[in-house]
Amino acid sequence: MRRLLQLGKTRQRTPSASEQPTFFTVRLYGSHSTKKRSPPPTQHGPTRGAGRRHDGGRSGVCPPQDGGLQITSMETGKNTEDHLKAHKMKKKILRKQVRAQHTLMRHEGIECISHATQSLVIANAGLGNGMSRHQLHRIVDNYGVVETLLMPPNKPYSFVQYESTEEAKKAFDALNGKEVTLEDFDQNIVLYCNFVGKVFWKNSVPTSLPPDLKVIEDIISPEEERKMLESIDWRGDENTQTAQKTLKHRRVKHFGYEFRYDNNDVDKDNPLPGGLPEICIPFLEKCLKQGYIKHKPDQLTVNQYEPGQGIPPHIDTHSAFEDEIISLSLGSEIVMDFKHPDGHTVAVMLPRRSLLVMTGESRYLWTHGITPRKYDVIQASELGQKVGTITADVRDLTLKRRETRTSFTFRKVRRSSCNCIYPSVCDSQKGQQRQAEPSFPHNEMEASELEQQYVHKVYEEIATHFSSTRHSPWPRVVEFLRSLPEGSIVADVGCGNGKYLGINRDLYMVGCDRSKNLVDICGEKDCQAFVCDALSVPIRSGSCDACISIAVIHHFSTAERRLAAIRELARLLKPGGTALIYVWAMEQEYKNQKSKYLKEKHGSKDKEEESSTGTSQRLLDDQKHDRSSQGSACSDRLLDDSEDKGCAAKPVADSRLPVHTNRTSFHSQDMLVPWHLKGGIKKKGAVVDEASLAGCKESQELSPVFHRYYHVFREGELEAACRSLDCVRILKNYYDQGNWCVVLEKL
Repeated sequence: MRRLLQLGKTRQRTPSASEQPTFFTVRLYGSHSTKKRSPPPTQHGPTRGAGRRHDGGRSGVCPPQDGGLQITSMETGKNTEDHLKAHKMKKKILRKQVRAQHTLMRHEGIECISHATQSLVIANAGLGNGMSRHQLHRIVDNYGVVETLLMPPNKPYSFVQYESTEEAKKAFDALNGKEVTLEDFDQNIVLYCNFVGKVFWKNSVPTSLPPDLKVIEDIISPEEERKMLESIDWRGDENTQTAQKTLKHRRVKHFGYEFRYDNNDVDKDNPLPGGLPEICIPFLEKCLKQGYIKHKPDQLTVNQYEPGQGIPPHIDTHSAFEDEIISLSLGSEIVMDFKHPDGHTVAVMLPRRSLLVMTGESRYLWTHGITPRKYDVIQASELGQKVGTITADVRDLTLKRRETRTSFTFRKVRRSSCNCIYPSVCDSQKGQQRQAEPSFPHNEMEASELEQQYVHKVYEEIATHFSSTRHSPWPRVVEFLRSLPEGSIVADVGCGNGKYLGINRDLYMVGCDRSKNLVDICGEKDCQAFVCDALSVPIRSGSCDACISIAVIHHFSTAERRLAAIRELARLLKPGGTALIYVWAMEQEYKNQKSKYLKEKHGSKDKEEESSTGTSQRLLDDQKHDRSSQGSACSDRLLDDSEDKGCAAKPVADSRLPVHTNRTSFHSQDMLVPWHLKGGIKKKGAVVDEASLAGCKESQELSPVFHRYYHVFREGELEAACRSLDCVRILKNYYDQGNWCVVLEKL
């Protein structure tokens, strides 16, 4: 449920699709108008009231008339230079505001307004770029009574509401273009302000800890903490027989057994001399007595983190250690990030002198890590809980500078293979639980079952990660939607996360998808969508002016089912209505040009998620991981392109479906394409120390891999299928970055 902050007005209304959270557009106010201004003059002739020179040009002084001040040419030049500098600065501020306008409106949809209100949005003054709530409140408090200060997590902007419009205007005039120094970073930033009318935010629901995870506060006393920290000798000693390393992320020391980062394992036959430090024995006995652990640990890893250091997301190797893992935080508090394979994340506060206990699901399935940064986002309220999850309440978040933290992590070395219930991430069971290879379906029932297993279930599992990679609409799809008449009713069949549902706000668009989790994501964006199968859409026949089916039909497993999906689109259309269809092409190299999918074979996977402009905009991401809202599986027949009917079939010699190697040419029309579910999703613009992650074995966690069925279309195959229907005609067909595309018209 959303709460509505009415800024500058008292009337409330239902938010439109354009009023979604969190970014804002920028319309310029006051002295920073978008009107063009004439540049200051660069030549200075005689002015009215100034005398002409009578000294033959030897003097740089114009004798004043009427007793005026004397002005030298040097002074005049300096004034001109000052005017030019001021003019350039105003143009720079204007340019920055316009850039913010386009970026923030495109991403979030909170609209700024041209007249003064009680509320401002201040760019570059967010938690995401190092501004603490305390510092920002002190800045904005200089110009009036601050009623509300909203600081969204990880965003480079904040919202402030004053008691009156006059106070907000005063703050705008003073802060727009103002340079300030971030207190904790000794770095200068420039603030850019704009007025907003409304800001939406969701009620913050406290997040639960991951299953089987506990945090116990004040497990030891300050005196015990001091003694344990003093017991660790970090001085380099070549004669020491305990394993000590200095990694890029932190300093590390091992006791009992050395953990080898080159193979993520321990040498169980070569224990380190000395065992665990004596000072730890009473603490471990206490943990055993209070039931936090069942087995006495025999391995200890001590990590020391300076501010700015961290550890990549990882799961402690299943085969190396038993179920229980406990970690003691000394010296400072820290925020640790936990992540489920479906993309769900939980930030957990670990207070100083607290004990983290990981067992069961939290130990075996969730990754845990510490983001390398010099500050953490925490609750600002002193009444907030000291331990537990960080709730994303934009009214109560701030930054806390990190201090040196030392962790004592105790484990029990495993002497047998792991038989946990999470084989997809278990190194002991890797390969043992392999499913039987799917084969081409030979009847309708087999096709439906295959699509259920290798499309529907997969997209339910990967929906969150999948949606995070779907942010850039394809240009020619956008062109089609924007060409439709105002007021047209449009169905997006297979809408995925709804990235096309808000492209043209002059249309009435509704989406449908086979994946409930993807439809839920559409709802979070205030898009109209419902769950259904593309072969049976519950919309009245002849009610739509247009339909789109983007990267969906290639997931159906037989020629008959693919044709039925096209026929269902035609049923929805009014006579004269149009439909746009995109399917993945067998020909990833067409007219001597490689598709983006092949071109970025050797590029980083993160580059796949970046958007570009123009017709060459990245399409490969949706090609590689295309969402199917509908079913798909393997096909036992290929369309005969020479047949106008489009339904003739050829037998397939091998009934097993091959698994495609990503970013290579296709060698089969029907295949399984892997989806690697990421433990950490990099957002565009996020600051990541990639150099420190490169080559770090800890970051190479075992990520679940899902396989999705695809039938890639040969040239002419899609058109042949469409021509077999007597109720439509093809208006246009084309190839677009690795996809075959048609535009149909209902007859």
